[in-house]
Amino acid sequence: MKKDTLPPVVSRKNLIPFILVTSLFALWGFANAVTDPMVQAFKKVLELSNSQAAWVQMAFYGGYFCMALPAALFVRKYSYKTGVLIGLALYAGGALLFYPAAITEKFWFFCLGLYILTFGLAFLETTANPYILAMGDARTATQRLNLAQAFNPLGLVLGLLVAQQFVLRKLQSVDVEDFGALDEATKIMIRTSDLMVIRDPYVGLGLVIIAVFVLIIVSKMPQVRDEGGIPGLAETFSGLFKNKKYTLGVLAQVLYVGAQIMCWTYIYQYAEAIGVSSDDAAYYQFIAFILFLIGRAIGTYMLRFMSSGKLLMLFAFLGIAFSLGTIWIEGISGLYCIVGISFAMSLMFPTIYGIALEGLSEEESKIGAAGLVMAIVGGALMPQLQALIIDIGGAGVADVTIAGVPEVNFSFILPLLCFVYISGYGKWVHNKVY
Repeated sequence: MKKDTLPPVVSRKNLIPFILVTSLFALWGFANAVTDPMVQAFKKVLELSNSQAAWVQMAFYGGYFCMALPAALFVRKYSYKTGVLIGLALYAGGALLFYPAAITEKFWFFCLGLYILTFGLAFLETTANPYILAMGDARTATQRLNLAQAFNPLGLVLGLLVAQQFVLRKLQSVDVEDFGALDEATKIMIRTSDLMVIRDPYVGLGLVIIAVFVLIIVSKMPQVRDEGGIPGLAETFSGLFKNKKYTLGVLAQVLYVGAQIMCWTYIYQYAEAIGVSSDDAAYYQFIAFILFLIGRAIGTYMLRFMSSGKLLMLFAFLGIAFSLGTIWIEGISGLYCIVGISFAMSLMFPTIYGIALEGLSEEESKIGAAGLVMAIVGGALMPQLQALIIDIGGAGVADVTIAGVPEVNFSFILPLLCFVYISGYGKWVHNKVY
């Protein structure tokens, strides 16, 4: 298809709603970036194992799984605007729970706050993604979603800067080589101080979300509905389960999100294994997010000239190559490979999303979106599996070698397998269409 035969990605009449909805993508990107370094922070402050600290991601991404379908059913019955407002309210409420959590110093309380926070994110993602797809011509839907998702990395970059400048640099426990060896009184003092440091960005975020809530509530947000009315739920679910492109796409999304969170979370453990501090590792993650943003911009442009399935396959091949380097190349070069994976991942989420929902009616897309948001549970489950591999030799990250490389290196075989499947899905979609 030639470039000049395609309609505008965003029409003039939909520009303002598009900008308002697109701003939400940066909000959940910020939450993702702030949370990833917290796994390492909680591990040190509360003296947790890798597996125990991974409950941060279990709580964060598990909330998506539990709330995505209820959110879709709610939005299906009411409106996009109502769904956005409920999402923002839950988002702010979960973030503000970090205040009492820091006072109690209970790990489960922090996890509860993250769990509720992601109830809100589930509402926002279930609402925003299909809305962006429906906000214009179907032929440019996947490119339009990639354009909106390009603002997600901006939130990621800002979130990482906050985590680095206002959390990791201020944590006293991170600067102590053997925190567990300190006397109890000193540990209590440091722990109390550090948990307050962890608390502050979330409380600040909660206040920002309240301001956004007020902005949205006074804004006019158009609703998009099928002219034929709302089909029955049983009919909708049956149609989705029979749609192979959709069901395989949901699995691809599970694996993609799992790979993304593993690579962004355990970059800190990988850095630790080669003697790079958490503070310095944050700089590498910052570069990874910049590459993620650049890759998404390049991918969005390339979708004007290349099928989404073929482009997804090519980016997945790149992910496979970088994953192999992460596993088998030790030292700083292996860390560079982890950074490179972010470029390869940049296109995947919105492209898989657009492919899976392509051809569905508006009401089918609302329910279908729930399955794709529930797929974010991959970010809860797969880091736990990777943590189990890293914990094989003990609480450290390089206690034993597996297949000739440190355990933390070998653990990246999980993202590698994810990219293998995604490349196959992209190839299948391309062959099916062309």
